[in-house]
Amino acid sequence: MADQALADLRAERPVLATHERFEGKVWNVASDEVDLGDAGEVTRDYLRHTGAVVIIAMDEADRVYLVRQYRHPVSAECWEPPAGLLDLAGEAPVDAARRELHEEADLTASVWHTLVDYYPSGGSSSEAVRVFLARGIGEVPADERHERTDEEQDMLGAWVALDDAVDAVMDGRIHASSAVAGFLAADHARRSGYATLRAPDAPWMRPEATRLRR
Repeated sequence: MADQALADLRAERPVLATHERFEGKVWNVASDEVDLGDAGEVTRDYLRHTGAVVIIAMDEADRVYLVRQYRHPVSAECWEPPAGLLDLAGEAPVDAARRELHEEADLTASVWHTLVDYYPSGGSSSEAVRVFLARGIGEVPADERHERTDEEQDMLGAWVALDDAVDAVMDGRIHASSAVAGFLAADHARRSGYATLRAPDAPWMRPEATRLRR
């Protein structure tokens, strides 16, 4: 297969009906009746998701910033990069990333690139994630820092060597999908001399977002 042919294709099948099964605080669960042509009609349940951004903040010493946050569905405090939902209408993904880096890490960055895009669970969720590499790191002044609440209130933060972060992923000590995708992609980019980086507003095959805040 030629390299240019190895790419996901945007391809929608006719949706005959949609049934909203559950409406939650952040996401909905829907059932779509889908016409697959010769394969017949099927019903597929899935989580309607706004999409999200992840930030791999890297300093001049090739350290990356991690936060440790409680994740209730998996009953674990997970080490992962700063991240957040694309839940503000009209906000560009890179601006959402800047906001989340400020709010979760008390950091700023002057250089932004798209690192990698992925679907965490394309068979059960419409979530699409864009991972940014953020460099030119600075600190948010103390009087301008975000007041964190809920699971973020006691969140720990730490600078870790990228090599150590990759080792933690490969050893099975870190499990968050954002960490697995983000740290391995950052390591690949570094090994290429950062030739694989894309513009922060690079094209993105992202499903239509739902439940945006106005």
